[in-house]
Amino acid sequence: MPEPLLTLAGVHTHIGQYHILQGVDFDVPEGDLTVLLGRNGAGKTTTLRTIMGLWKPSRGQVTFAGQAIGGFPAHAIARAGIAYVPESMAVFSDLTVEENMLLAARDAPLQRARLNWVFSFFPALKRFWTHPAGTLSGGQKQMLSIARAVIEPRRLILIDEPTKGIAPAIVENMIRAFRELKRERTTILLVEQNFRFAEAVGDWALVMDDGRIVHRASMADLARDAATQRRLLGLSLEAQA
Repeated sequence: MPEPLLTLAGVHTHIGQYHILQGVDFDVPEGDLTVLLGRNGAGKTTTLRTIMGLWKPSRGQVTFAGQAIGGFPAHAIARAGIAYVPESMAVFSDLTVEENMLLAARDAPLQRARLNWVFSFFPALKRFWTHPAGTLSGGQKQMLSIARAVIEPRRLILIDEPTKGIAPAIVENMIRAFRELKRERTTILLVEQNFRFAEAVGDWALVMDDGRIVHRASMADLARDAATQRRLLGLSLEAQA
C-alpha cells in the first residue's frame, strides 16, 4: 500500500447533542482511490465534512500531507490542496457554466488544455458553456460540480455520492474521468452507494457503521466477498449484476 496522504486517528465529531463520529481511524493512500461505504446514517458525509473543516472534530487528529489540519477553517484546507464535491452539487445556479468554472479556477485563468481534458469526459459542459447552471439537468449539474473540483490539479478530492440519480451513460463517463484522475496520481476519497461504480474505480474500501470504520479491504477483495457485503452493507455486488 502506498504511503498515506490523509490520516484520521481517533476522530470524534459532535453535531449539537448528537455524537456522529465515534473514533474514526483510517488512512487514504496517496495516488489511490479509496471508497467509503456504509448504510445511510453511518457517518460517511460527516466524515467528509469533518476532513474539509465544515465540522470541527471534538477529539482526535486529521493529518494531511504530514500536517495536522483538524479544526482548520474550510478555506485554509482548500488552499492546502483539498477539493470537496458535496452530494448537494456545488454549483452557482444563477451563473453560467463558464462563470462557475472561472470561479473554481480561483486566482489563475482557465488553462485550455485542462479545460479540453474536462470536456473530453463531460461534453455537455462545452455545449452549455454560456447557459446558466440552474438550467442544467441533475446529471449535468453533478458533472459541473466535479469539473469545478478538478479544473485545477488537487492533491486530494473528497466526493460525496457522485452517481446519485445519474443516468447510466453519464456514470460511464464518470468512470473514465475517475480512472484518468487516478492515472494523474490524484488521491480521491469517495462516498458511494452505487457498488458497481465503486468496484469499477476503487482501489481500497472502508466500511463505516455507527460512526466507526468496521471493515478495511482492497476493493477487489470486497467485490469478491458477497457474505461480507451482505453482513455490513445489507446487499451484495452479485445482486446488482
